[in-house]
Amino acid sequence: MNIEDAYEWCEGITRREAKNFAYGIRLLRTPERQAMSAVYALARRIDDIGDGTDTPEEKLAGLQLVRKDIDPIDPKTNDPILAAVADAQRRYHLPMECFGEIIDGCTMDVIGTSYETIDDLVKYCRNVAGSVGRLSLAIFGTDQPSVAVPLADSLGVALQLTNILRDVVEDRSFGRVYLPTQDALRVSCAPDLSGPAPEIARLVAFECGRAEQWFSEGLQLLPLLNTRSRACVGTMSGIYRRLLVRIERNPLAVMQGRVSVPTFEKVSVAISSLVAARS
Repeated sequence: MNIEDAYEWCEGITRREAKNFAYGIRLLRTPERQAMSAVYALARRIDDIGDGTDTPEEKLAGLQLVRKDIDPIDPKTNDPILAAVADAQRRYHLPMECFGEIIDGCTMDVIGTSYETIDDLVKYCRNVAGSVGRLSLAIFGTDQPSVAVPLADSLGVALQLTNILRDVVEDRSFGRVYLPTQDALRVSCAPDLSGPAPEIARLVAFECGRAEQWFSEGLQLLPLLNTRSRACVGTMSGIYRRLLVRIERNPLAVMQGRVSVPTFEKVSVAISSLVAARS
């Protein structure tokens, strides 16, 4: 398969499916942008299996097939996503085990894992998002990997917690409750989120504080990156932090519809991140 065609396929998926992610990677050089799109496209494939309409047995079989496809990737593959990932792996030494962690996280979704404590939930977040942070860091590069890798992982946790808070009602409709049982009981909320909206809003507000702590830790990654990578990560994390602030200001909003950051504000974050990275 022509590798440029493979990357174009992945970039098309990224532009179509990952608006916040796409805003950040536009600031990268073409090779890094292409590699990030390949990572996103494969992660999206895994996620789509877990969120699809197949039976749990079919989903687990699909996830197992992806695990087989990437261990190792057939160098003669005609699959554009796998071809792009294989090329990115060669160029940037991607830690391919991270894709296995994403599969592990989706498996947790399929089998209906519940989360008793915040530590249980953080383990899930590290699987599905911290893993993407570590893959991204391999593409960005850093002179201090021993410091940067755990910070990339922490930033991934912050982003995933924000996603969970935004999608709490939608996830509940699919029978998925991510917010920890112990935290729910702490604020007098039904652990299955079956109570009234104000009750759930109390729990959402409490978890916003946890997400802020992960952002504070994860954003220490920025000074360890080069200018373009710093602008990219600053944009993606900045957009999600703006989203978290909106939820913090009105936790009831997540019960009334999907909270989002308007386009003009995303553009503003991107410009500010680029200026800050160059200063």
